[in-house]
Amino acid sequence: MEIIIAEECGLCYGVKRALALARRTRRTRQGFVATLGNLIHNPKVIADLEARGIVSVAEPESLRSGTVVIRSHGVSPAVFRRLERRRIEIVDATCPIVRKIQDLVASLARERLEIVIVGDREHPETQGLVGHAHGRGVVVETEAQAAALPARKARAVLAQSTQDVGLLERVAAVLMEKTKELRVYNTICDSTRTRRRATSELAARVDTLFIVGGRQSSNTAKLFEISRRILPRTYFIESARQITPAMLRGAETIGISGGASTPPEAIKEAVETIQRSFDRNSAREFTCHD
Repeated sequence: MEIIIAEECGLCYGVKRALALARRTRRTRQGFVATLGNLIHNPKVIADLEARGIVSVAEPESLRSGTVVIRSHGVSPAVFRRLERRRIEIVDATCPIVRKIQDLVASLARERLEIVIVGDREHPETQGLVGHAHGRGVVVETEAQAAALPARKARAVLAQSTQDVGLLERVAAVLMEKTKELRVYNTICDSTRTRRRATSELAARVDTLFIVGGRQSSNTAKLFEISRRILPRTYFIESARQITPAMLRGAETIGISGGASTPPEAIKEAVETIQRSFDRNSAREFTCHD
């Protein structure tokens, strides 16, 4: 049996930076420290942050005092104003790539353009981008939704940083037929593209592939979808405890990949669990009986 880990997987720069900022904030500041929403879509990491005294709150109004860390997804200007009115100290851990997209959206809004945002409507990054559009943002999740938009003389289209570039291209093609002047911005981060390419290449090489990551992670779910189209024996797991002997049966090569919110320890635990399962099965197979 051979275990192969995707060349690009695990925590991205933006998530690593947010985690480091949150932990440093807890070490250096007195009083209550919270994150606005879960800092990372990984239950084990969230539990570790809570053990350190960093809790997650859903709304600014849940805070009476202390410090709040803005997660890497970013938030809208309105959320910043709500926090400032409550005199809450703010540590902004917005991913620099997301920040650039926010600035782009704000700039396009000042030009009074309609801004089509290709993304998951409920994703916090997308919601933040809508806020920076100041009423000019339209979220589309599918080509059909893009096709339902009215014709315009001019508009811009861009994407949530973790979206699929193929979907952005297809939406742009639909909008070309409905827009006299269409500006297309590829705002999908390089990390997302390289991780998806690495996972798809790995799926073509192995018998079974495990995608490790939180169920709430959009980019991890996309990796699972990509891999499963290539390799039906792809499993989405949150932790190594979910790996069963049935998943490994008959597999000679096993692949492991993880989303941008998957810590290296989770990948290591998956490798160790697979190795132990193989060792137990091998020992059982070669045990001599009287």
